[in-house]
Amino acid sequence: MLAVFHKSLIHSYLKEIRPDPFHYDYSYQLQFIIDHSTTHRSIPAQMSVDAMLPPDEPERLAALQRYEILDTPPDGAFNHLTAVAAALFRVPIAVVSLVDHDRIWFKSHYGLEVCETGREPGLCASAIFSPDVYHIRDALTDARALANPLVTKEVGLRFYAAAPLRTHDGFNLGTLCIMDRKARKLSVLEAGMLTKLAALVMDQMELRLAARKIAELEQVERSMREEHEGLGKSEEHLRDLFDEAPIAYVEERLDTRLIRANRAAMRILGIKPEEVAETLGKSLVPDTVGAQSRLHEALTSIEGGTEASDVVLELRRKDNGNPIWVQFWSKPAPEGKYTRSMFVDITERVLLEQDKARLQAQNIYLQEEIRSEHNFGDIIGGSSAMRKVTQQIQLVAPTSAAVLVTGESGTGKELVARTIHDHSPRKGRALIKVNCSAVPDSLFESEFFGHVKGAFTGALKDKLGRFEVADGGTLFLDEISEIPFAMQAKLLRVLQEQELERVGDTRSRKINVRIVAATNRDLKQEVDAGRFRQDLYYRLSVFPIELQPLREHRDDIPPLAAHFVKQTARRMNRPAPRVTQATMSQLTSQEWLGNVRELQNAIERAVILAQGSFLQFDWLQAANTSSAVLAPPADAPAVLTSDELKRRERENLRVALVQTGGKVFGPTGAAALLGMKPTTVISRIKALGLERNKPT
Repeated sequence: MLAVFHKSLIHSYLKEIRPDPFHYDYSYQLQFIIDHSTTHRSIPAQMSVDAMLPPDEPERLAALQRYEILDTPPDGAFNHLTAVAAALFRVPIAVVSLVDHDRIWFKSHYGLEVCETGREPGLCASAIFSPDVYHIRDALTDARALANPLVTKEVGLRFYAAAPLRTHDGFNLGTLCIMDRKARKLSVLEAGMLTKLAALVMDQMELRLAARKIAELEQVERSMREEHEGLGKSEEHLRDLFDEAPIAYVEERLDTRLIRANRAAMRILGIKPEEVAETLGKSLVPDTVGAQSRLHEALTSIEGGTEASDVVLELRRKDNGNPIWVQFWSKPAPEGKYTRSMFVDITERVLLEQDKARLQAQNIYLQEEIRSEHNFGDIIGGSSAMRKVTQQIQLVAPTSAAVLVTGESGTGKELVARTIHDHSPRKGRALIKVNCSAVPDSLFESEFFGHVKGAFTGALKDKLGRFEVADGGTLFLDEISEIPFAMQAKLLRVLQEQELERVGDTRSRKINVRIVAATNRDLKQEVDAGRFRQDLYYRLSVFPIELQPLREHRDDIPPLAAHFVKQTARRMNRPAPRVTQATMSQLTSQEWLGNVRELQNAIERAVILAQGSFLQFDWLQAANTSSAVLAPPADAPAVLTSDELKRRERENLRVALVQTGGKVFGPTGAAALLGMKPTTVISRIKALGLERNKPT
């Protein structure tokens, strides 16, 4: 039987009916279940809801009524704050709630169609009695939320966090809460940010209360002038209200010189009481284009006799020059000789927004740096083979079709997968990589689909699998042929149904993942050999892309080499060495059995070994010579005699000296042009009978 009890009754009652230890929670609406089958005596079914409320609940409700905010129309300031909260915490729902006697009314409800709910069993009704941020990580497993309609009905609430809207005298009127349809944690930093945003919401409520009070005061002041009764007492009362108002209030002449300011205004502006009369309001505005432009617009509006409202101004404190931001409302006095302005300090809100913008910019910058470093966004090469790959990527990237990338090791299969992701509608979400050959057979299912706490020995907490992490994005399965045969059927089911079950769990979870697989094996042969499922092969190879080995498109070696030289030099913080034509010909003639990866490693080694301005690949030349001796090509030219070789060498050296003006040393000398050591060139000049200054 389900019953709700006041905290003081629970202690005494549990001692009578249950002497054994019993775990319970003193939250606002404590609920527990007592089985009918037990032999304990029955519990009263009904108790007054008012008995559950704290003694100062009438005072709290009276404080709420004083703000006269219930059932008021939507307000842009509150809607802006809930939108900022939703964006800052990346949740779909953010709400400003106010807890009345029998209901919870939403002043602003970003992402939620509901305008109010019953107070029982509302989460916000519990949150207002919490001294700090009230947090429910997963509503489906938290007894405090099981009866809430936002959890049990179509909204599907899972995560809830709320910071109380606390008045200056300590009453919590409602909450600023964020909600999500997915369970998640709330860090200490996030709790602090939510508390600050709640304080900004409370500032808006105080601002409107002060505006109403000031309007009432002005009405009282006019009435007092007309009636001439109780002037002294009323003036003292107005002064007290003016000075003690929590919202900054100033009166200033048309030239912005202050006439008077209350304590809140002096505290925000950094002004002493004796400095009020000598302070020009516009002198506090910094000399920046944006700030001066907004000041000009506000002054123009005031001079025209119209109100200026919701204007955000950047100011500098008079005492220390620190920047502050205020949101102010200004209205000309009826006689037009001065203006009356109210403003609230929104510095924390502005700084939060600036931090958010800065973090977003840093995130974009870092992503661009990563893309530049790893060349994710562009595939280098202009050969027909690479043009074909580029065209295939352009065709398949905008779709959600599965892609199978095949090719030898080092041909750039991961680069193709990244390029497909970066040119797809999923580019804003993650690209998750899994090297199937590196996952132990016993952990494949947990690695792919995740597990729940206690699913097996060592499963100390819930873990998301790679499929859930990649939800909404792309999952790159490298070395797909290494997946155990028994695991292939489970993988096929997930790909077909787009849903999975974690290890140790019985609940199915929907996913939306695009698959890009890669292998250096012939999967068709693996299917014929019975090592790979045929149905999984067809599911993965909806759109196959084959990458040719580097030796099949040698025209791409020069641009690849130039790119790797610049990339390596930048990473090592040294000038990029030059690659001579002779060296480039040497690179182009290599077989590169390791493909692009081998080329990149060779260039990195050459950059490390480079002593001058040019790269040298002596070890490659030795390998080429050995290969040429062991296996000469079938179409090799006729063998030259020693004299013919000597004549050709002499002519080649002569042409190099002519082009360099007889210069041997330095980056523009003949040695650099020939890709030889300067001492070797000097020796060959003497041996061949040439002169450096007068080559013949």
